[in-house]
Amino acid sequence: MSDFVIAPSILAANFARLGEEVTAVLDAGADMVHFDVMDNHYVPNLTIGPVVCEALRRYGVSAPIDVHLMATPVERLVEDFAAAGASRITFHPDATTHVDRALAMIRDLGCHAGLVFNPATPLNVLEYVMEKLDVIVIMSVNPGFGGQSFLPSALDKLRQARQLVDASGFDIRVQIDGGVKVDNIQEIARAGADTFVAGSAIFAASDYSEVIAEMRSELSAV
Repeated sequence: MSDFVIAPSILAANFARLGEEVTAVLDAGADMVHFDVMDNHYVPNLTIGPVVCEALRRYGVSAPIDVHLMATPVERLVEDFAAAGASRITFHPDATTHVDRALAMIRDLGCHAGLVFNPATPLNVLEYVMEKLDVIVIMSVNPGFGGQSFLPSALDKLRQARQLVDASGFDIRVQIDGGVKVDNIQEIARAGADTFVAGSAIFAASDYSEVIAEMRSELSAV
C-alpha cells in the first residue's frame, strides 16, 4: 500500500455482483476494502455480516478488509469477523462497556484495531488506549447511510487526531469516513488524514480507475 490509502466502501457497490465489484475496484488501484456493518440498533440501518466477509475471501479477494462495526455489542462480532478474514476491525467507543478489552481482543485475534468517532463524539478516550490502536477513524458524516455530504467540522477533529498521533510516537493511521470525493480529498489530507474511505464517489463512477487516479493526483500535491 502507498502512504495514502484509498479504501472504497462496498456499501455503495452493486451487491448482486459483489465479488466482481470488489475485484474491479482493487484492479482499478484501490488499496483496501471497507466493510460497513450496521445492525439496525446502533445505527438505523441493516447491512452485512461475517458471512459476506468470508464469501469475499473465498471468492479470492486477498486485499486487506477493513471492518467498521456500527453495531453493539461488539465483542461477538469481533470474534466472528476475525474468523471470517477481516484484516482490521474498528468500533465506536460508546458501543461497548469495555473499550480497552475489545481493542485487546481484536489484536489478540490477529487483526489491526481501531476506534471510530462520530461527528459529536469527543476524542477523550484516546489518551487511555493509544498503545492499543492501529487506526483512528473520524466520521465526517453521521453513520448509518451512504451517500451523505462531508461535514466540514470533521477537519478540526482530524487535526486533533493527527496531533495526538504525532505526539504519541505510535504508528497509528488516521482515517476519514464519509463524503470523501475528488474535490475535497486534498483538503482532508492536509488536515491529517492518510486513509480515505469513499463509497459513492467511486462506485457511482463509470470508470473506477479514472476516479481513483484523480484522487491520487490530488493527494500527490499534499
